[in-house]
Amino acid sequence: MYYKGRPCPYHADAQMCNLSKQVTKLTDYGPNPFAFNIEEATKINNTFRTAIWTGEHLQVTLMSIKVGEDIGLEIHPDVDQFLRIEDGQGLILIGDTKDRVDFKKLVYDGCAIMIPAGKWHNLINTGNTALKLYSIYSPPQHPHGTVHETKEIAQAAEKNNGY
Repeated sequence: MYYKGRPCPYHADAQMCNLSKQVTKLTDYGPNPFAFNIEEATKINNTFRTAIWTGEHLQVTLMSIKVGEDIGLEIHPDVDQFLRIEDGQGLILIGDTKDRVDFKKLVYDGCAIMIPAGKWHNLINTGNTALKLYSIYSPPQHPHGTVHETKEIAQAAEKNNGY
């Protein structure tokens, strides 16, 4: 079995090696142990938000932000958040108040963004292709198995459920 062009350091048997597992079904695999190629899964995701793994203390979601759209200005009072851009480009805005998001940075493939709990933030797709990213929340922010096909569906769910 090969992993990143080299023999897998853990398993000689291709059936046992989980490191390069292709995820073909984007579903919530948590809280079970799980290993997969997050870059490939992120790039094939076409939903606004899909939870790929939800545990007791951590959640990973895949996101696809359409051209010209954004995540929407939001705050998570008790949740730290990590974002990683896998494809596309955007503008991240972070600040202490809704009206004062004074941290502004262009982001693109390979960029990681740390958002402390209690900070207002938004990510805007400024490119000409979908912005593909994954988000890690600690603790989880959305119910296990969350799938929001569009931003509008996500906003309605958050309004109705408080997420």
